[in-house]
Amino acid sequence: MRKLKTGLLVGNFLAGLILAGAASSSALASQNAEAEARNGQFISEAFDRWAAGGNTFFNDVLAPDVVWTIEGSGPSAGVYRGRDSLLAMVKPFADRLAQPVRPVSKNVWADGDHVIVRWAGVARARDGQDYANDYVWIFRMQNGQAVEVTAFLDLAPFDDVLRRVPEPPAN
Repeated sequence: MRKLKTGLLVGNFLAGLILAGAASSSALASQNAEAEARNGQFISEAFDRWAAGGNTFFNDVLAPDVVWTIEGSGPSAGVYRGRDSLLAMVKPFADRLAQPVRPVSKNVWADGDHVIVRWAGVARARDGQDYANDYVWIFRMQNGQAVEVTAFLDLAPFDDVLRRVPEPPAN
């Protein structure tokens, strides 16, 4: 009889653990789905503001200590540690544009703490030639900011602007 009671107690205990785990997993899945939706919406809205003429995208989205990786080869590829480091790398490019790059189309997917954006951007360089590029940026979000970003783009047109267009005179 004692063995039977012990068996029932262990069985009930294990069943309780399984049920608690299932409830916990369900609550965690719900929290993850909410965070995923929130992250996707946050990035999508930041792109919409940028497309509409906003100029605070990088400050709005990136954590100050973000790690931004530009995949590929060429002078602009590499790892940039910190928002200021990334912006310092982008500044010579931006200075050679008559108008800033603006997103003209985007698709956004969120998966857990990652948000993937495929977007097309256009601008006009100071020499009058158009700049157009397609991008894929993968954001890893934490506490409402991107802490890691991996960027894919065709670096040839980007680097061409840097080579072709003279740096504007300092004011």
